[in-house]
Amino acid sequence: MKRIAVLTSGGDSPGMNACIRAVVRQALAMGIDPYGVRRGFEGLIDQEIVPMTSRSVGSIMRHGGTALLTARSQRFRMPAVRTEAVQGLRDHGIEGLIVIGGNGSFQGALKVAELGIPTIGVPASIDNDIGGTDMAIGVDTCLNTILDSVDKIKDTAGSSPRPFLIEVMGRHSGYLALLAGIAGGAELVVTPEQKMTLEEVASEVESAYHRGKPLFIALIAEGAAVRAADVCEYLKTRYPVEGAGPRLTILGHVQRGGSPSAFDRILATRLGVAAVKALAAGESSVMVGIRSGVVGTTPLVESLATCPTLDPDLFEMSRALAA
Repeated sequence: MKRIAVLTSGGDSPGMNACIRAVVRQALAMGIDPYGVRRGFEGLIDQEIVPMTSRSVGSIMRHGGTALLTARSQRFRMPAVRTEAVQGLRDHGIEGLIVIGGNGSFQGALKVAELGIPTIGVPASIDNDIGGTDMAIGVDTCLNTILDSVDKIKDTAGSSPRPFLIEVMGRHSGYLALLAGIAGGAELVVTPEQKMTLEEVASEVESAYHRGKPLFIALIAEGAAVRAADVCEYLKTRYPVEGAGPRLTILGHVQRGGSPSAFDRILATRLGVAAVKALAAGESSVMVGIRSGVVGTTPLVESLATCPTLDPDLFEMSRALAA
């Protein structure tokens, strides 16, 4: 294999740059010419393919986001467009592609592989909702960002008795809310995996108040059955708290940014190197991931078909420690 390309797709996550760096430099170390595709599959369609050198990635590891930029592509769903895009890779002499992203990105990676270009996926998603790996790139940094916000809010929440509702990202997964809730000592965690009602959440707040809790922190995943904003409004009308009413904080895209943690830099580097080696060894349509500390591969179809579940013991732990 003489030339490979790398792209980042879907939502960005801290550590993507470290992975790009690892791909480029590992390829060069193996005598392979690396290319970068800007703007994900959109850039692949528009032939935004550029050669990369060691200097191209010299200072990107410490930055969040992605130096190659990213996008979500509706056009890539069209078979004729995909065929033309893959032909563009061939026109550049590119024999393999590494896709850094999540489940949607891996669906696109499979389509590229079906058209004859060997393709490897690297899991990068702050939601940690990708099958076949214990951890995705960006999760650790995101958790630390949430935890920093929770700690700051607890400082001000302790100044007067009021409940604070914090909405975190997560779509269909409550991983961020649950793990940050345990690490931050939250009184309540609400996730998509649970089916709590507004009344049940409000009851938890009222119960804590009557138990003499000086403050109340609830972490609510954006994909939960009840929205944090709705809970806040409900509490204002049904359970007014003496001294001060509920407060809502939506962390939003601040969770995606920031300099990646040491864990994410190392994970991204290990997976980037493994992806290059997998391509060079003739593998395709697989994802490199980490399980029990060991880097290995999982077929992309298996990864896409697997829905990671949260450990029930973690929910039990969260409830017990919030008493």
